[in-house]
Amino acid sequence: MKVYSKIEKLRNFISNVGKNGVVVMFSGGVDSATLTKLCKNVVDEVFAVTVVSEVMPKSNFEDAKSIAEEIGVDHYALEIKLLNDESFVRNDKDRCYFCKKKMIRKVKEFAVEVGVDCIVEGTNVSELSEDRPGYRAVVEEGVYSPWVEVKATKEEVRQIAKMLGLSFYDKPPTTCLATRIPFGSIITHERLKKIEAAESILKNLNFKVVRVRDYEDVAIIEVGREERPKFFDVDLMNKISNMLKDLGYRYVTLNLEGYNRY
Repeated sequence: MKVYSKIEKLRNFISNVGKNGVVVMFSGGVDSATLTKLCKNVVDEVFAVTVVSEVMPKSNFEDAKSIAEEIGVDHYALEIKLLNDESFVRNDKDRCYFCKKKMIRKVKEFAVEVGVDCIVEGTNVSELSEDRPGYRAVVEEGVYSPWVEVKATKEEVRQIAKMLGLSFYDKPPTTCLATRIPFGSIITHERLKKIEAAESILKNLNFKVVRVRDYEDVAIIEVGREERPKFFDVDLMNKISNMLKDLGYRYVTLNLEGYNRY
């Protein structure tokens, strides 16, 4: 089976680059968490490090803590401030580059403190077909991307997670709150908090995959494609609309195509 050979290649890769331990940039998503599990099987010291900032939903951090506990690795939180960085706040197409640079440099400080040379992160080869400025920062800073090294796709990583018996193998993809704000529109603390609150409302109504795109006074809701039929309930639509308007949105709309990452 093809994924078995990729697991073996990844283990060999980690063994070679992580002889004195590994620091994993740990978002708690399927890619970084499955990578962490495999690292734990290969090297003695594995540090799962989550970089916390204003653009990370609190629920994402709680998920990361829980998943690190399931894997059985030590979990560390490092804080950075992004909203005092003009390059990030102006929100051009290189937004993710500036964010990732700042994250990596914070993780590098941690790696020096714990005496580890090897830092890895969870980009998979499927994601390289997209425009990913953040990955440019990964390459520039010399951080390893083991899934890319072994040419593992997103689907293969999920398959490996399932084979390893990890509960989160089918976890929906997550991204930072800043991705909900269109390029060229300034990122503010107020907008981020409003987006997070709006998405929490939908998650509490049992929507699994949720994005609320913030166009200032317009909220565009995206949910998983298979979840769209729920909106045929008029009472539910009215409830959601009223609750999001209470947050400050003037108009609340639904993306009829639903959310589709790829």
